[in-house]
Amino acid sequence: MKINVHIATQQLDLLDDANQLLRRYSVSTAANGAGETCGSYCTPRGRHVVRAKIGAGQPANTVFVRRRPTGEIYTPELGAQSPQRDWILTRILWLSGSEPGFNRLGENDTMRRYIYIHGTPDSAQLGAPGSHGCIRMRNADLVELFDLVPAGTPVEIIA
Repeated sequence: MKINVHIATQQLDLLDDANQLLRRYSVSTAANGAGETCGSYCTPRGRHVVRAKIGAGQPANTVFVRRRPTGEIYTPELGAQSPQRDWILTRILWLSGSEPGFNRLGENDTMRRYIYIHGTPDSAQLGAPGSHGCIRMRNADLVELFDLVPAGTPVEIIA
């Protein structure tokens, strides 16, 4: 299996080993566009792998900070308390770049930038750029994807 994220169309495709489409999901990538530099708040391009899967068994809308559940469950009321916060919910697929000098090591290291595929509030707009660099998904879609892919799954992010 492999995952392709298409920044231009704001879609994530799950493909089988024969490159046949298994699932297609609407996503939201970075409001700042594509880019690999630390601090850019851009979505990194190129070849990656799912380095770690975090949150198995957690309830939908579990709030994560630094990849740890806080004990909170996201609600619209909680969201209203921090309207500018980039909520990381439900599950995390932590990405690691596979291309040294482009998205791995140094100032362009995807993993050190903490780039994830993660859940987002149901009220968040998908299908348009809006994240701080990560790839946001609907919580139900993310749970499905999380359960389908193992750690080590290739991910290609295409502008």
